Amino acid sequence: MAWIVLLAAAVFEIAFALSLKPSEGFSRLWPTLGVLVFGVISVALLAKTLDRLPVGTAYAIWTGIGSVGVVTLGIILFDEPVTPARLACIALIVTGVVGLRLAGAD
Repeated sequence: MAWIVLLAAAVFEIAFALSLKPSEGFSRLWPTLGVLVFGVISVALLAKTLDRLPVGTAYAIWTGIGSVGVVTLGIILFDEPVTPARLACIALIVTGVVGLRLAGAD
């Protein structure tokens, strides 16, 4: 169950990060509220997992999933560049997340 909550936390982290650009430096109300709400929910869900998962593993997986999600959606939504180097870096993050999951505690 902790892994499902951690995945939800990562999804909210992605929403948090993607809300930053449309907030335009916190000058637009609704995207700014999205940043705040998504950020709080994400951290609260992450905190809920820490009684069952090691903090280092949970945090690394949370940020890893968030990073891959934001980069991928940045490519799709914001026309960010797709380069071999970026794709290789995404693959490295995914490899690290999978490795931490396999090596981590239940």
